[in-house]
Order: sequence, then C-alpha cells, then structure tokens
Amino acid sequence: MRTQDGKGPWGGGGKPPDFDDLLRQGQDWLKQRLPSGGASGFIVLAVLVVAALGAWTAYYTVPSDSVAVVQRFGKYLKEVPPGLHFKLPLGADLATIVPVKRQLKQEFGFTTPGASDPYQGSGDGRRDTRRETEMVTGDLNAALVEWVVQYRISDPVKFLFEVREPSETLRYVSESVMREVVGDRTVDEVITIGRQEIETEALTKMQALSTKYAMGISIDQVQLKNINPPKPVQESFNEVNQAQQEKEKLINEARRDYNKVIPLAEGEKDQRIREADGYRLKRVNEAEGDVARFSALLAEYTKAPEVTRRRIYIETLQDIMPGIRSKIIVDERTSGILPLLNLDTQQGVVK
Repeated sequence: MRTQDGKGPWGGGGKPPDFDDLLRQGQDWLKQRLPSGGASGFIVLAVLVVAALGAWTAYYTVPSDSVAVVQRFGKYLKEVPPGLHFKLPLGADLATIVPVKRQLKQEFGFTTPGASDPYQGSGDGRRDTRRETEMVTGDLNAALVEWVVQYRISDPVKFLFEVREPSETLRYVSESVMREVVGDRTVDEVITIGRQEIETEALTKMQALSTKYAMGISIDQVQLKNINPPKPVQESFNEVNQAQQEKEKLINEARRDYNKVIPLAEGEKDQRIREADGYRLKRVNEAEGDVARFSALLAEYTKAPEVTRRRIYIETLQDIMPGIRSKIIVDERTSGILPLLNLDTQQGVVK
C-alpha cells in the first residue's frame, strides 16, 4: 500500500525499519485515515498488520558458505542453496541456516577471545577449563593437555535432527577420546615424541564415533597445543626434560664425530686396498713379462747359442755403460805391460 506521494506507509523509500516501528507507523497512518471508533477500522488495521507481518517473514537470504534447512510445521521439507528465497510466512515455514562450507573448531583448555560459538571454547562459564585438561597417562602420571578439534558440518539434516545438541555432544566425544588415547601412553610420549601419533589416533576415533552417532559432522584435524605437567611437579619435569635434551645433545655430538671419523677411515682403507691391488697387478704383470721375455730368449738361444750369447752381452753393456762415469777400455792382453796405471783399482775398467 502506498500514499498519494508514492511513499510506503512508513513514510520513506529507504531500508524498512524494524517490525515494531513498522507496526507503530502503520497504526498511526491508519488512525489518520480511518473513522475513529469504527469496528471496521480495527478489522482493516488487523488485516494490514497481518499482511505486513506475512510480507516481512516470507523471504530470507542464505549466505554463500551455508545452506538452509526448511521445515514446514516442524517437518523437514528441503535443503535450500545460497541466495534469496521465499517461504510460507507467519511461522508456517522455518528456515535454519547451517554453515556447511565453513570450518568450525572447538578448543579445549583455552578459548580464543571474541568467539561467537558458545561451544567453541572452554571459558564460557559452563565448563571447567582445568578439569577438562587434567588427564592421567598410562604410567599413572598427570598431564595438562590442551587441544583443538577442527570440523565441518557434512550433513545438515543429521546435524539438526539426529542429535539434540551436536556441538556439545562433539565436545563430550572429543574429551572422552582424548582421555582414552592419552591414557594408553606414558607421560614422556605425551609430552615429547608421541604427539603426532596421538593426533592421528584421536582423529580416527572421533570420526568413528561421530559417524556412529549420526551427528552429520566431518572432523578435519585434531591438533595438540600445550602439554604440561601439573604445577606442583612442573619444576621437576623441566629438570628431567633438560637432562633429556642434554642427553640428546651428547648423542648427536657423538654421532657427528662418528660420521666424521668413520667415513674418513673407510676411505683410507679403500685407498690402501686399491693401492695394494695395483701394486700386486704391477708385480704380477712384470713377472709374467720377464717370464715371457726369458722364454723367448731361451728359444732363440736353443737355436743359436753363440749368436744369442753375444747379443745378450752387447745388450747388457748397453744398459750398464751409460751409468759409469769414467771408462777405460783396454785389451786384457796388454794389461801386463802397463803396471803403473794400476788399472785393477780404477773404476769403470772393462776388460
């Protein structure tokens, strides 16, 4: 309905006000135009109010990361994708927005400031943060475990209708599984080397229970945060951890020295072995060559002894003579007539 100046009953062409303002302005507008005290005026007013309320409740918008689950008189009707949609007004249809594409999380032992989800953190007043993190390990030690569960809503219908409070149920499931997994390990494994294994096993068991309870939730990740011993024994634990770190440091240094010395020794050993193999092959080849040369000479000597003997003599002199510094060559028949030369004591005398 519009006035003569083309404006709506709330007197402006901008964004509509709240429903209370709309109702009040509509009443003022009708009082100015309907006869006072007439029963028909109240009937028209009621009809207009119902029509405005129906128009106000007949449309809704679904965000891009969500879907809407529509119920008609409480019964599930359909799922609606993102965008602008219309439904039966006045509460006949109820559209519940479910963020199926958004990654949600629950924090145990701490709470991120400004969180809008009441089931996200532990510090909302309804849960005891300290009791949530206190756990007993397999070796009967105590540990304070903080962790985060990241999940998505995979089935909106199951999420809304199969479990009464799925987010709160997920917190109970997560806490139960984490206590079970931590209780199967020693405190050293929980604090130091077993974190990744704990995360993997907890994720598998949480997803199995979520599927069994038909919660409509898909768990993406379980991540351990701070894991500390209780405050009364924290100082002793720190000393133990420091000693373990010192032990690991010494082990790493020993391994470093081992890796530095042993490969060098192995390399020297291989070098010596290769040198020995080379020397062996050299001597064997030289011996085989000498044998072959001697065999060839023997064959020639058998054929012509005098010629071969003379040839060997000449070749031997060719090898020896270059190494003699002073050379005096005389005939042995003339050595007796030159006794003053004392040729027998001279170096390099050849007779």
